[in-house]
Amino acid sequence: MNKHHESTGPAGEQQITLRGPADLADALPYLMGFYPNDSVVMVALHGGQGRFGGRLRLGIPQAPGEWGPVADQLAECLVSGSERREGRPDAIVIFLCQDSPDGASGRLTMERLRPFAQRLRTACGALDVPVLEALCLSDGRYWSYCCPDARCCPDQGNPLAMPGTTVMAAAATYAGVHVRGTLRDMEERLRPWRAPAAVRVQEKALDKAGPALLPRLLDERARREVTAETLRLARRLMDRIEDAQPAPPALADAGDDQLIGSDEAAAVILGLQDRETRDKAAAWMEGPEAQSALRLWRTLARRCVGPYGEHAAAPLTLAGWVSWSTGDEPGARVALSLALRADPDYTFAQLLHRACNEGLDPEALRRCLREAADADADEEQVGADAEVVEAAMGSGTERGATPLHVRRVRALPDGGRRRARVPRPPGVERRKASPGSTRPRVPGAGRRTRDARRYGRRGSRARRHD
Repeated sequence: MNKHHESTGPAGEQQITLRGPADLADALPYLMGFYPNDSVVMVALHGGQGRFGGRLRLGIPQAPGEWGPVADQLAECLVSGSERREGRPDAIVIFLCQDSPDGASGRLTMERLRPFAQRLRTACGALDVPVLEALCLSDGRYWSYCCPDARCCPDQGNPLAMPGTTVMAAAATYAGVHVRGTLRDMEERLRPWRAPAAVRVQEKALDKAGPALLPRLLDERARREVTAETLRLARRLMDRIEDAQPAPPALADAGDDQLIGSDEAAAVILGLQDRETRDKAAAWMEGPEAQSALRLWRTLARRCVGPYGEHAAAPLTLAGWVSWSTGDEPGARVALSLALRADPDYTFAQLLHRACNEGLDPEALRRCLREAADADADEEQVGADAEVVEAAMGSGTERGATPLHVRRVRALPDGGRRRARVPRPPGVERRKASPGSTRPRVPGAGRRTRDARRYGRRGSRARRHD
């Protein structure tokens, strides 16, 4: 058995000493805020006492052929991110969390993932950062890939402690740290509906709203009207949610779903595809309105059904932003991860996800959005686009020292404003253009539609961020 003495916090704060794989396995859900299903988790350790630092999580790739490149990327991301925040890590702890299909073959799962664990250890070693421990958690048991002593780490593994029965659980409860349940449970709250009847009704409403909205987004004056109408409707829905009778947590999402009609949801979902509209909605990030906004964004994400799955990137990113702004980092990471799964190129989600994972202070971006709201009164346009978010969050700055530089967006050469992200009609598949090719155009929309989609979707700087 490898004896470890990892401290859960820096000097001056409450500290818990973890003395081995059992304590590490028990600490994982409290480090993440949830039980990470089907995930690889890497945690940086700093100093002689092994203080926990940065951490990252990724779904375990299904294809073993992807394990090598993924391991290299994860090691590089964790080490480089730690260097920007707290300095180069002194060691890394790895967790591979995956239950077996039948719930009784954890050892087989552990053996199947052993090459992945070894590849992760090799990738960290190549960066001169040793892996102190690598654990597999499966079917309520844990195994160490680093300990060869069968007396303490037997082939059949060791049982995980019962939830809430350990010193770590008591300390977390005392500190107000709560485990939200499993990652799967948290994702389920944000996934699109699957009931066929409800999906048909919502998809029909989206199909109806799209053609009516598209021409308006291509006209400057009409686009401003769409922004105002979308925000007014979103505000009404937030008020409706806030005024509703509180429901038990298990029924809260179903209650919110019943408060919003399919046509109302379709109008706001499609309106949020315009970047300026989304940026203005992001200002509902604090105070009493934050929770009603978060409930609305979750509800809208669940309405992005069928071929409209990619449209969920906007409400999911807003849900992630509000969660992060209000101190719910685990919820923010989950929502932003799903936003990037819906649209891997969504710039706002990319930047927020990176900033949240690097432990930056969201106050810098809150200030940026407050200034944007104030500037609206003077018809100045300050958006939460890639350049502004990067400037607000900074690059490689420490918590509390993030510089804020708000860039005022210059007018376009034709005197217009930045274009919208135009909703794609169902059946038109998104694909990246190859060199020398043109983007697929929406039938009948013409060049202005193609240009609007290209501008509204991404800035060229987004490709550098994960």
